[in-house]
This record gives sequence, C-alpha cells and structure tokens, in this order.
Amino acid sequence: MVQFVKDFLKKNNGIKKLVHKCIYPTNDPRPRWWIRHIVNPFTSHIGKGAIIRSRARLDIVPFMSFHVGENSMIEDFTTVNNNVGNVFIGDFTLIGLSNTLIGPVHIGNHAMFAQNVVLSGMNHSYQDISIASRYQPCTTSTIVIEDEVWIGANAVITAGVTIGKHSVVAAGSVVTKDVPPYSVVAGNPARVIKQYDPSSADWKKIKNEVEIR
Repeated sequence: MVQFVKDFLKKNNGIKKLVHKCIYPTNDPRPRWWIRHIVNPFTSHIGKGAIIRSRARLDIVPFMSFHVGENSMIEDFTTVNNNVGNVFIGDFTLIGLSNTLIGPVHIGNHAMFAQNVVLSGMNHSYQDISIASRYQPCTTSTIVIEDEVWIGANAVITAGVTIGKHSVVAAGSVVTKDVPPYSVVAGNPARVIKQYDPSSADWKKIKNEVEIR
C-alpha cells in the first residue's frame, strides 16, 4: 500500500504538492502534530519491548517506512527522519543519545551506537550555482549497518556506505567507504586499523593502515 501511494504521488505532481502542504507546516521540516501523533502510530512498526524515549524527535512521514525491532531503544535527543528514505532498525539495537538518522538507513540486529553519531543517506545537490543548495534536488543512497556493529561517539557515516558485521567504528571517525566485516576503522577518512584473524582467533593490528576502497 505504501509503495502504491508513493508511485501515485510521483505521477501526480499537483497532488504531491497538496499532500506535502498538508503534512508539513510552511518552512518547517517537521511533520504536523496530527501526522506525528495520530497517523504515524498506525503506519510505523514498533516491535515488542522496543523503547523510544519521550525526548527523541521523530520526523516520520507515513508514505515512507519506519521500523524499530524488538527490544531496541532510541535514546533521548535523537532525531530520526524518513522524509526521503526508509529507516529500519533491527532487534536488540541501541541508538544512543543525540544521534541523527536520516534515511534511507538499514540497521541490523544487536548494533550499538554511542552518542552524537550521524548517519545520513541523503545529500543535497549543489551543481546549479543559480540556486542555493537547500532548494536543489536531493540524492539518496542507502546506508547499511550490519549485525553487531559498534559505532563510537561523534562518528559520521556517509550516504551509500555499508559497515560489515561485528565491525567497530572508532569515536570521531568519518566513514566514506564500505567497511569489511570484523574490522576496526578509525580516522578521517576512516581506515582499517585492526581485523579479526580466524586462524589465530585474535584481532590483528594492521601495520600499514589500510585505506578503505
């Protein structure tokens, strides 16, 4: 049903503008009160035992998906925005204080995000110099965080990046390229500094830090 509505709006620009006006106040990216409190509870999926703190900000619209898995938590002061892409959070995942999640984002199970982590699957275009970037079209590319990933405080994950299973992103890292499973990355731009070696069942330091490709 959601996909049908999205396809219909794409083909009918006039109706799309009218729906947009109904959902958003003028010059305000946050959906209207009745969307947040009356419509969204019926269109979002909040799993059993999931907790969304009262001071989390959910800029959620009904024509995009918002899924929070069982026993997951979204902490206070986190902002979740699915205006241009679906947001999926798996089971037993912790989204820490003051995170920012802008879809399209897909987060797996048993992941852990520290404070002030930023994931944005959206970018504004800038190529037309006659128009401010904020008014130019958006581009999107899904961020994928696989199971058991740990992301440290103040890390930034850019659009289109996949972080492999059981990897660690060090605090303050800026991740612009895919991270292999069972890796530790750090820096700006992030580089692989450790990887798990199954032959020795140990995490090995990388002598010459490997640039992520």
